[in-house]
Amino acid sequence: MVHSLQKIIGVSLVMFVAACSNDQSYKHQVSGNEDYLKAPELKELHAPSGMILPVQTGDFALRKVAVADGSLGLALDIRPPSQPLALMSGSRVQYANNIASISLENNAQNQALWSQVIAVLGQNNYKIADRQDANQTLTTDWVNWAREDENVPHQARYQISVQSQGYQNQLSVKVIELKANDKTISDAASIQRYSISMLNSITEALDKTQSNQDASRIAQTTGSVVLQAGRDDTGLPVVIVRAPYANVWERLPGVLESMGMKVEDRNRPQGLITMTFKSSASNWAALNVPDPDLQNGDYKLQVGDLDNRSSLQFSDGKGQVLKDAQNNALVAILQSAFNRTTTK
Repeated sequence: MVHSLQKIIGVSLVMFVAACSNDQSYKHQVSGNEDYLKAPELKELHAPSGMILPVQTGDFALRKVAVADGSLGLALDIRPPSQPLALMSGSRVQYANNIASISLENNAQNQALWSQVIAVLGQNNYKIADRQDANQTLTTDWVNWAREDENVPHQARYQISVQSQGYQNQLSVKVIELKANDKTISDAASIQRYSISMLNSITEALDKTQSNQDASRIAQTTGSVVLQAGRDDTGLPVVIVRAPYANVWERLPGVLESMGMKVEDRNRPQGLITMTFKSSASNWAALNVPDPDLQNGDYKLQVGDLDNRSSLQFSDGKGQVLKDAQNNALVAILQSAFNRTTTK
């Protein structure tokens, strides 16, 4: 009997914890108690008869402020408003009048923006309910959103359009209808959040497509590059690549992979790549180079822009720049790797 009771209590606790873990309300609620909401209103000070109060200056007076209508306490959503991301080169983004938009230069690459948007919607399985190619406007079917900060999934229907405005193409996204648990959602914060979610989803896919096209074009039009050992302004060893920064940046993931370096993160504005290295005899044999005797572990690569040339500076997990011998060994390895990725 005791064992059965313990089992029932254990199962109940598991169910309780699971129920709590599924409730995401804490992610958009203020922490702490709500006693401040019970504070009494300020009252005017009345002096007893015969007492003379000091002369009032107003320096420390608390002005009575009208409380605006809205949610209070735990009902107040403290999540920051969503923001559209300017992921694509030369883009400008904004959210105004319930419309999330991104403006792109009206160049040869972006002239096919409408067809690119259609392709992205298909790739993401966003179904189109109505499509007007003549004015480049469409209406989506219901799109499901399962966010980690919501208790229940939301569904939305959108109007998406592409319009040419002089020297720019503008992609606009507007929520037509938003609901959760078959109830219509109309608050401004939610409309903004799910309008921008769709815009950022499309923009992210467009940026990835353009990056892949750029990488393919660079790989096809670029011949073998020349590398040599060098030093930076402080005298630390670097590898000089006789190719422009954009060219080198796009080719580096494949080059590093062939060397046994797994790229963990890339930050193009900072020219920084973090990676994990694992030495492999098969890699060195494929590149036809000797083992550089690098320790397995984490490394960072700083890529520098030198106009028509680029610099590569490797440092270990402790931030120490590699020594001359290791840097010189990398020159031969990188040269072979660049040549190999060019002819893939």
